[in-house]
Amino acid sequence: MRAVRRDGRTAGTPRDLARAAAAAARLGLAAGRGPALVVLALAVLEGLLPPVSAWFTKRLIDALAGGPAGNTGRVAVAAAGLAAAGLLSGAHRGVASYLSGTLARSARLVAADRLFRRINEHVGLDRLESPAYLDRLRLATQAGGQAPGELTRSAVGLIRAAVQGTGFLATLVMVWPPSVLVVLAGAVPAAILQTGAGRRRAALTVRLSPLVRREVTYQMLLTDVGAAKEIRLFGLGHFLRERMLAEARAASDAEGRLERRLTRTHTGLELLAGAVTVAGVVTAAAQAAAGRITLGDVALFLAALTGVYGAATTATDGVAGAYKALLLFGAYREIIEEPPAGPPAGSAPLAPLRRAVELRDVWFRYGEGAPWVLRGVDLVIPRGARIGLVGVNGAGKSTLVKLLCRMYEPERGAVLWDGRDVREAHAADLRSRVTAVFQDFVAYDLTARENVGAGRLDALDDLEAVRRAARAAGIDEALAALPRGYDTLLSRVFAGMDDRDAAQLSGGQWQRVAVARAFLRSGADLMILDEPSAGLDPEAEHALHERLMELSRGRAALLVSHRLNALRDADEIVVLDGGRVAERGTHAALIDLGGVYARLFALQAGGYRDRQVPSAAGGR
Repeated sequence: MRAVRRDGRTAGTPRDLARAAAAAARLGLAAGRGPALVVLALAVLEGLLPPVSAWFTKRLIDALAGGPAGNTGRVAVAAAGLAAAGLLSGAHRGVASYLSGTLARSARLVAADRLFRRINEHVGLDRLESPAYLDRLRLATQAGGQAPGELTRSAVGLIRAAVQGTGFLATLVMVWPPSVLVVLAGAVPAAILQTGAGRRRAALTVRLSPLVRREVTYQMLLTDVGAAKEIRLFGLGHFLRERMLAEARAASDAEGRLERRLTRTHTGLELLAGAVTVAGVVTAAAQAAAGRITLGDVALFLAALTGVYGAATTATDGVAGAYKALLLFGAYREIIEEPPAGPPAGSAPLAPLRRAVELRDVWFRYGEGAPWVLRGVDLVIPRGARIGLVGVNGAGKSTLVKLLCRMYEPERGAVLWDGRDVREAHAADLRSRVTAVFQDFVAYDLTARENVGAGRLDALDDLEAVRRAARAAGIDEALAALPRGYDTLLSRVFAGMDDRDAAQLSGGQWQRVAVARAFLRSGADLMILDEPSAGLDPEAEHALHERLMELSRGRAALLVSHRLNALRDADEIVVLDGGRVAERGTHAALIDLGGVYARLFALQAGGYRDRQVPSAAGGR
């Protein structure tokens, strides 16, 4: 059996499987030790009941076949035994089903908590930007939701089947030992072939993971309101639907090929089982006719034949289910047990900023062999200063922002906080002293209060603090006017049947909400504003710009913008070009320099210059 390795392939060592099984067992015990032990005990009881019932049936038939004289007591005992077994069989199933469901639900909650706790421990972004990791994460999420219940059902089925099969074989040994060989002749090949079938199904699940992820991606695009306008305008619906169906067809074809192969195997198994049954019945009838075994022995043999074959089928189904669950659980276990990705967690406290944040000779690229995004960048952001950052798309601005927030580590050089390498401090400590408006800010499917309060969770219940931040961003009036005010859900995803429970914001309004979120973290030492006025009209942009200038006083501020006019008041403007600092200076100095900045500013300013309008007299 195979567990999933980190490269997405599988390994067939029993050690991998044993580790996954041990981790699953620990998870089940953590979810509920008492219910788990009771469920296993009930599985043993359920496995014993069929052989016991068959044994009492044999005793009853033999007692009845012997005539009434002197057999009344034996008949009564056998009948009482059958009745007790039947009552136990009916009584315990409801309890076992309830406890199994309870255990599976508890294990699913524990698994989800552990999985997403580990994901949140990844300090950087490199794992979440890896397609291979996302495939593993999808499998792990699926395992967290399904594997606990599947493993519980499989374990119960295996224990029940093992006890039932062993019980029937033991009774056959006592009454007619050669019959054991007849029963095993049908059960063992079935078990081997069905186990192989389960292994193939589980391996297919892993191979199809990338196809399923792409199919789901296309489904989400086709139902995403944010993408709906472009999809309809450009007529992309058919194109995306065909892409989705192509992935679905590829997965369906692979599943169909496997199922056809397994169907042939299953048909062969049924024919084998039928042949063994016929041979067994004929043999038993001949033995009974010759007086070598009783009628009760024949009944016990027939019951054992069905029971052992059924137990073998249950066991192999359980093995197949456990294999699949453990295969998925291997992906879950690896994500849970692998060390957190990203910058190592330093332990030294980070003092409030007194002098400056600095990038010193920073080099960075996204992976070995990838092109350099930053090449020896030197940048100082003094406390109380506003530094503008300019550059064309791909110049490295967003990467520089990620390094300042410690989403990645420089491959060479260092990010310094008052001269101290930030790697010595915990990333969470650094981030608590930084606030930012990202260019690709998030519109959370939460209430208006929660969307602003996400900037500082300890202020979430302080509505006045939330509203102050919203007023500073120029969005308070719009949020207060929503149907439920700040408690209005800004989403259609989780709204109830009444659309009045939710509201939609425009792009510019969402931009202001993101700015308010950053403003709420008023005690931050470093403010990063990455295109904070994108989506705003000129008047709103000017008002926000004035407010940003006021709020950035007394702290280090980095302003990233393509709108160069918004950076004219910066204390220094740094121009990135090809991952290097090409120019630096004030707006006036850079215009006088006549370099990259002056060229970009001239291009933008040209679009706003008045053009000569022809006179009414017809002059041209």
